[in-house]
Amino acid sequence: MDIIEFAPYASFPHLSRGRLHREEESPTRTTFQRDRDRIIHSTGFRRLEYKTQVFVNHEGDHYRTRLTHSLEVAQIARSIARSLQLNEDLSEALALAHDLGHTPFGHAGEHALSKMMENFGGFDHNAQSLAVVTRLERCYPGFEGLNLTWETLEGLVKHNGPLVMDGERGFLPYHIKDFVRNYDLELHTFASAEAQVAALADDIAYNNHDIDDGLRAELFEIKDMSELPLVGRIFSSVEEEYPNIDTSLIIHEAVRRLIGDMVSDCLAETENRLKQSAPKTVTDIRNLNCPVVGFSDDMIDIDRSLKEFLFENMYRHEKVNTMTQEASKIVCRLFEEFINDPTKLPKEWQAKSDIKGGEITARAVADYIAGMTDRFAYVEHAKLIKT
Repeated sequence: MDIIEFAPYASFPHLSRGRLHREEESPTRTTFQRDRDRIIHSTGFRRLEYKTQVFVNHEGDHYRTRLTHSLEVAQIARSIARSLQLNEDLSEALALAHDLGHTPFGHAGEHALSKMMENFGGFDHNAQSLAVVTRLERCYPGFEGLNLTWETLEGLVKHNGPLVMDGERGFLPYHIKDFVRNYDLELHTFASAEAQVAALADDIAYNNHDIDDGLRAELFEIKDMSELPLVGRIFSSVEEEYPNIDTSLIIHEAVRRLIGDMVSDCLAETENRLKQSAPKTVTDIRNLNCPVVGFSDDMIDIDRSLKEFLFENMYRHEKVNTMTQEASKIVCRLFEEFINDPTKLPKEWQAKSDIKGGEITARAVADYIAGMTDRFAYVEHAKLIKT
């Protein structure tokens, strides 16, 4: 078996800052492997199977869900972290956990719930992921949540960068603001390189697999992407190399190559940044004034062009808009019914609410709805319509 050699600025398991609630560590797994396993065995992770990525779950069995997306992100994150001699287990744990706070019906559900929570501090899926792993999961008799390590919690909250200026809190989503009152996640610094890897892996997986799903759903065609930088060239080269193969194979091969090019660019750019910044420890990574993991300027432009294409040709497509409009109505209706009559909530959620229309009730309702799968939201909505 290969012996893993970590870079000096990697996150070493034995140097973890530990857990909020003290526990005996596992004799067979590192602290970050244990975090990963707790995430995989959580209720929230299982629910991702029936939560929308772009297409509502019942639209087809072959489209990405939040679960399959998370697994694909984890695969890319592991590969990048291993190549950079970072802690693969921490990157994997963060990749698997990053979508735990997503609502049913994808971004449409999140936008609807954010709208309904405007007067109660808003709703943010990253903050909701923190709430899931620190409070809402109920698996262990000794504490709420999963009791993950400081490094995993930090990565969940800060994988996209610092949330506040040093010493200045500013606006923070409720769940983050509430949690850091008693457990400092150093919101003014960057997260570890492992967390940054997970964030970029999410971007790589999301864009490339939306190409696959968009083509499969016939929202656009291969020829529509011919002018996109890199993307058009890769599809053209695959078609020239394999002129008589099935379109599905062309798509798979082109997406595979595009992911490979993005990963290679990330590795080259990150290694260049590491040489320039010369970090000696993970603390040095956190204290840099810019992320150490990222794309080159050329790949940033390519990524931006691809995002713009998908926004116009997929996320704004009539078929997708019809689904998202229906989803938004369902989430809004559920919220209005529950906040105005908390007795319609299950008993365990009634216990977390108080008066109708109040902020405590609103938060309980938001937590309840955010945890729903697409199909459960449909079922709950159907029950309300009948009453």
